Amino acid sequence: MTLRHEPVPFYAGEVRVRDGLLKLFGLCVLAGVLVAGLLFPATGSLGVVSNRASDAVNSISADLMTKEPPLVTTVTDRDGRPIAYLFDQNRTPAAPDQIADTMKAAIVAIEDRRFFDHQGVDWAGTVRAAVTNQVSGEIAQGGSTLTQQYVKNYLVHVVAGGDPVKQHKAIEQTPARKLREIRIALQLEKQLSKEEILTRYLNVVPYGNQAYGIAAASRTYFNTTPDRLTIAQAALLAGMVNSPSALNPQSNPAEALGRRNLVIKAMEDQRRITPEAAEEARNSPLDLAQPLRGIPNGCIGAGPSDGFFCKYVIDYLERAGFTEEQLKTGGYTIRTTLDKRATDAAKAAAEKGVPKTTKGIANVMSVVEPGKEKHRVRALVANRDFGLDASQGQTAYALPSGVIKFGAGSIYKVFTAAAALEKGMGIYNTIQSPGSYTSSVYKNGTAPYTVGNAEGVRPGPRTLQMALATSPNTAFVALQERAGLAQTVDMAVRLGMRQTLQNYTAAGDPVAASGSKVSQADHVKEHNIGAFTLGYAPTSPLELSNVAATIMSGGTWCPPTPIEQILDRNGNPVSITEDPCEQAVDEGLANAMAVGMSKDDQQGGTAAAAASAAGWTRPLAAKTGTTEAHQSAGFLGATPQYAGAVLTFSDGTSPQGICDSDPPRLCGVNGGNIYGGKVPARTFFDAMTVIHEGAPVAQLPPTTKRYETGGDEFQVPNVVGLTSQRAGEELAKAGYKVQERSVNSPRKRGTVVSQTPRGFALPGETVTLSVSTGYVPPPSPERPPPQPSRPPEQPPERPPETPAPPGIPPGIFPP
Repeated sequence: MTLRHEPVPFYAGEVRVRDGLLKLFGLCVLAGVLVAGLLFPATGSLGVVSNRASDAVNSISADLMTKEPPLVTTVTDRDGRPIAYLFDQNRTPAAPDQIADTMKAAIVAIEDRRFFDHQGVDWAGTVRAAVTNQVSGEIAQGGSTLTQQYVKNYLVHVVAGGDPVKQHKAIEQTPARKLREIRIALQLEKQLSKEEILTRYLNVVPYGNQAYGIAAASRTYFNTTPDRLTIAQAALLAGMVNSPSALNPQSNPAEALGRRNLVIKAMEDQRRITPEAAEEARNSPLDLAQPLRGIPNGCIGAGPSDGFFCKYVIDYLERAGFTEEQLKTGGYTIRTTLDKRATDAAKAAAEKGVPKTTKGIANVMSVVEPGKEKHRVRALVANRDFGLDASQGQTAYALPSGVIKFGAGSIYKVFTAAAALEKGMGIYNTIQSPGSYTSSVYKNGTAPYTVGNAEGVRPGPRTLQMALATSPNTAFVALQERAGLAQTVDMAVRLGMRQTLQNYTAAGDPVAASGSKVSQADHVKEHNIGAFTLGYAPTSPLELSNVAATIMSGGTWCPPTPIEQILDRNGNPVSITEDPCEQAVDEGLANAMAVGMSKDDQQGGTAAAAASAAGWTRPLAAKTGTTEAHQSAGFLGATPQYAGAVLTFSDGTSPQGICDSDPPRLCGVNGGNIYGGKVPARTFFDAMTVIHEGAPVAQLPPTTKRYETGGDEFQVPNVVGLTSQRAGEELAKAGYKVQERSVNSPRKRGTVVSQTPRGFALPGETVTLSVSTGYVPPPSPERPPPQPSRPPEQPPERPPETPAPPGIPPGIFPP
């Protein structure tokens, strides 16, 4: 760039501000015709200034100019890399020393050559424009200075914002509007330096293609910064200000080129550049960035992976009190908790499990980092790309973070187990698991509620720990009866299912259908739905992850936050209102749940095959889940470093069962064989293997006796040897119900010879007493065994079981 050095510097500094208001008053009184009539011939009058214009002069001041212009909000990942931009106007501020002198010279040359000589109003130019307009009968000249143009653009693009009524008022051709601009311009010249006014002007005006301000324009058209603009580039941008649409260099290159060269000539004529520099600039091509470098607006622009996280950020901040307008105009820098490595690993695993081209099946994953002070969301992904093209399988719905209409299946047994531990149970206590169980508490409409186990789950007693690994339905429906349905639902809320259970309209509820909001929690309690432990209802993958994070944080619940830090436009920290962390359950209970869930990926567990295939060896707390019709399945898992949930579900308009083929496919309303230990578990282990690379192997937390073998206060009194009457009194005093059955025994009649259960039992359970009849029947005569007609069959294999530690009492519940 070659700038000609003049005896008077280009920036002459502050000019002496004369009594502009006095001139304005004199003009209004002595030359009202010029200002109100000649300048606005369309008003049809050459009379004095109207009352409206007079009121405008008296009531308008530069105080209107205090509102900050809309700026772009930048959303970044945890390392500060931008992932999304939110804006109404694509504007980034540039300081005076960040704008090239060529740009300042170009805009002054073409828009206001006497900028450094007037005090905000060019009176000679105003009168000349008024006379020209009156003679031509139309607005042929504007007569506005850069200061006045700044006022007008500020009122249109900052004060009016997106309000079309206010925008029209800011540009209407009336005496009131013109006098308002003059009044404010004169005041601004007293308050700001020429440099400040020029910088503000360049930062506020539009340049077309959604670029507002010189920084956005430099990036959009030339992929550069304002301090690096050449003479030709600066001249093009300065020329566009007059009419950004008509002079758009992309759609109207010839018009834009002609206007650019006109600006270059003005710069040369005013001796702002040398003739040689002007000639070189005129001969240069437009040389626009290909394509133009505008920034994408909103979460769609965040891309196929990060869009889901971006949407959660906006939803989270709006719940915290931020408005959409604040986010789109505030110029915040929002550093999120998104971990790019974790996100890429989870996205790859989700697409491997269910390719994005698969019709009607979504595979989503969320990852949360546990902690006692904060639960940071590290990844929110889906096999679907985030976008608007449904024909390509894209979606803009918050699949990983929102509440989806399908359940998580047996993952909800975690809440039943936790409620039972709080009642006094231990993870090594034994529970019964019959092949079928008819509840004495729950109903299926008016019929009895009977539940069976999934295929392959064998009946028989097992510890609570192994029950979580093998997932018998019958055991957990019975356990929920003892722990209490309300207590189980409340436990789910406390551990993390807050939005899901407290703020969601219950599906299928008649009250909800009538328009009243009913939470899932209230719906389940009011209708006494025993299937809650089987995870039938709508759920949130993110909140499931946060449940595991709560367990791995010693029972401390924190909101799953996507926010690391927010800075305002000036770089100052901004506080946000987040729910405080709280101790949801006793730390010992949480630790016991972590250990209680630690067998699912091991031999006999429902996720053992998936873990083995992935080569997974780290200690893990986990639970699988599948809904009854195989329309959804899930996996919940956590190490001390990361907690994650995967949900695979039919997301078409007509949900169907999912078959676990390669790739998975829909297989009819009544078909399906997907389980949580299949696609969901494989997705989890594929992702977490990568996410944990380089991290130390962390052990699960230690447990205490109280949650291993149950509380001492819940030990069933040993009444063997007592009379049935005395035994009943002792058990009733301890809070248990009593059921008797007679057995032949040599013991004295009425003596208790055995009891079930012995050891631990929850209060309110039934203790069955075997009471002696005092009679021993004579032995029956022996008969020779019949000869087999064929070899005996091999006895059925017993279900895999981890024996209870020594001293652990036997079963709690009767078969």
